Amino acid sequence: MRTVAVVGASLAGLRAVEELRTQGFDGRIAVIGEEPHQPYDRPPLSKAYLTGTCPAEGLRLADAADLDGLGAEWHLGVRADSLDPGTRSVRLSDGTEIVADGVVIATGGRARPLPAAEGLAGVHTLRTLDDAAALRADLDESSAGVVVIGAGWIGAEVASTCRTLGLPVTVVEAAPTPLARVLGPTMGAHCAALHTDHGADLRTGVGVASLTSTGFGPWKRVSGVVLDDGTHLPADVVVAGIGMLPNTEWLAGSGLPLDNGVLCDAGCVTAFPSVVAVGDVARYQGPDGPVRHEHWSNASEQPATAVRNLLAGTTIQEYRPSGYFWSDQYGTRLQVAGHPADADEVAVVDGSPSDRRFVAEYRREGAAVGVLAMNNPKQFGRLRRLLPSRVVPA
Repeated sequence: MRTVAVVGASLAGLRAVEELRTQGFDGRIAVIGEEPHQPYDRPPLSKAYLTGTCPAEGLRLADAADLDGLGAEWHLGVRADSLDPGTRSVRLSDGTEIVADGVVIATGGRARPLPAAEGLAGVHTLRTLDDAAALRADLDESSAGVVVIGAGWIGAEVASTCRTLGLPVTVVEAAPTPLARVLGPTMGAHCAALHTDHGADLRTGVGVASLTSTGFGPWKRVSGVVLDDGTHLPADVVVAGIGMLPNTEWLAGSGLPLDNGVLCDAGCVTAFPSVVAVGDVARYQGPDGPVRHEHWSNASEQPATAVRNLLAGTTIQEYRPSGYFWSDQYGTRLQVAGHPADADEVAVVDGSPSDRRFVAEYRREGAAVGVLAMNNPKQFGRLRRLLPSRVVPA
C-alpha cells in the first residue's frame, strides 16, 4: 500500500492520519476536507466558543508543526464528489482525482435542518465553526430571546450557554422527557431539571408547528416559534438541535452499502477491504446489529482499529466501543459510559439527584451495563472501569 486517501479532515480524519503513521505507514497520505479550516475540536463550539472565552485558534486539534510532521497532503475547502472503489479513486469538487490503494471515509455528518427555515435569518443549527460564528453574532444582537428546539445534548448545551450570556431561553422538546431514549425517563428528568434550575423555560411533549417572521426577501427574519398547542414563543434567535444526517450522498453509485451511514463489519471495514469508515459516518456491526455513534470519544478511538484492518487488508481486530461521552451544562459535568439503553433497571449508588451530585448504575439481569454521573467524576471513573467490554476481538 503506497497511497491512502482520508476523506474528512475533522477529528476522526486526523486520528486516522496519526494512526497510519503510528502503525508504520510511510507512504503518501492525501486528506480531503470540505471545510477550509484545519482540524478543530467541535465540543467547545456550543460552550466556550459561543461565550467568547475560547477563540477559534484555541479549537485546533494540532498545531502547524504537528500537522507538518505527519507528512500528509491537505486538500481543504474542497469536497469529495465521488468514490470508485474498483479503481480506488476519489474525485474532488475542483476536478482533482486522487487514486489511492486505501481509503478512509471520515466525512462525519451535518446538522439536520429545521423544515421551512431556509432563507430565514436568525435560525441556526450548530455543527461547524462557521455555524458557531454565525450563531454567536446573532446572540450578541439578541433582544427578544432564544428558542432552542430539541433538548438533546447539543440543544441543552446551547441553552446553557445562552443563559450564561444572560439571555432568556425557552427549550422545546417533542418527547415527554428529554434524553429519555438514552438515559431512561427517570434519569432524563433529573438531567432536564438543570434547565429549570437555571431559569430556562422548558416545554416538553409539544412539537413545533411553524415559525413566524418579519420583513421580506433578504431582510426576512424569524420573530418567533408557534407550537403545536398554539403557543407563540417570541424569539429573534432560534437554534435547532434535532439531530444530524451522515454525509454519504457523495458515495451514491459507489457500490458501498449505505443505510443511515456507511455499513461496515465489526472492524469498520466496508464491503471493499481497501475502504474503511470511521467516526459519525460509520455504521459498524455491533453485538446487537449495526450501530452508529455520534460521540467525540468514538471518533477519537475508532480509527486505531480501522487503520489496523486497512493496512492488514482484512479484519484482524474488532472495534471495542467505550460508550463514553460527556456534556457540560449550567456548570454541571454529565458523564455517561457503557450502554444505558440496554438496562432493565437503574439505581443511584452514590450521592443524590436532588443535590445534583450522584452516580447511577444501569443494570441488565443484575449486571452493570452503564454508568451515569452528575458532578461525581471520581466515583464515575471507578464504576466505569468495572464495566465489561461488549465486543470480542476477531
